[in-house]
Amino acid sequence: MSYTNGLDKPTDYFNTVLYSGNATARSITGVGFQPDWVWIKGRTTAYNNTLFDAIRGATKRLYSNGTDAESTQSVTLTSFDSDGFSLGNNASVNSATSTFVAWNWLASNTTASNTDGSITSTVSVNTTSGFSIVSYTGNGTAGATVGHGLGVAPKMIIAKVRSTTEDWPVYHASLGATKYVKLSSTGASETETSIFNDTEPTSSVFSLGTQNKINMNTQTFIAYCFAEKKGFSKFGSYTGNGSTDGTFVYTGFRVGWVMIKRTSGTDGWVIYDNKRETFNVHNLILDANTSNPEEDVSAYNTLDILSNGFKCRGGSSGSGTATNQSGGSYIYMAFAENPFVTSTGIPTTAR
Repeated sequence: MSYTNGLDKPTDYFNTVLYSGNATARSITGVGFQPDWVWIKGRTTAYNNTLFDAIRGATKRLYSNGTDAESTQSVTLTSFDSDGFSLGNNASVNSATSTFVAWNWLASNTTASNTDGSITSTVSVNTTSGFSIVSYTGNGTAGATVGHGLGVAPKMIIAKVRSTTEDWPVYHASLGATKYVKLSSTGASETETSIFNDTEPTSSVFSLGTQNKINMNTQTFIAYCFAEKKGFSKFGSYTGNGSTDGTFVYTGFRVGWVMIKRTSGTDGWVIYDNKRETFNVHNLILDANTSNPEEDVSAYNTLDILSNGFKCRGGSSGSGTATNQSGGSYIYMAFAENPFVTSTGIPTTAR
């Protein structure tokens, strides 16, 4: 099987970079493209997960681990550059006493108006990689729709009201539009009509209910939308088995980044990537929903990254419930380091 419709070089569209802070204005390079969405997290110090995107503009930050409104800080991420981004001396992104990881996604490096929905949106879209950044203004009306520009239905949507304090509602295709989870919370999935209006997204729009966190009248919102692309991204679910010989999850590629959330109970959003650790077993996690520094979970939530997916190695004891509780329900979003088989038919290998 070959991935002729996939992406042979995933790092052209998503890439992770590591750096040590120096409290001095500087450029971070090595991304390989001009990113449109940059997610920065301190590894050795308890700094917020700080998110920037090109539609909202440099210096405008949101915290995935909080409900805060968008704030402008002139010495955080100061520009999106051709091979990375530039930083000021703000401690949350460039403290001299911390190391950092930055996760980077490519949209289109441009913006366009989208009138597919009842609410006009501004979008930056990459249909090849299945990623779009969508800005819109809520109208408080049940059944309002917003154009995303992907051309196929998104499998995952992460949204946030920019102009006031609210949670981050997340749509995931494995849960369906009747349920949602909060990126800023450890909570289990919730059934709620007034978030995504019980309406699955289409190839052109996603639907809104009346909840303030997704459609507050006159307030501005940002949404990160993801379609699944063979050999590059996967948005799925699995059931834990509580064993150190845990559940194997097939993605069709060697995983470069994966975020996992237990939806059947209270647990955090745990993130693994291929740069902070380069060999199995993967023991270092960061949480999207906390400011905690990097944690060694070798006693419970360990993970193997394989040529065609990932395998949970933690049991149900202690904090192992975050990835592999026996009978637990999980969702994940994953991006590739390499496809399992390239379009030339050459297989990749596990590490």
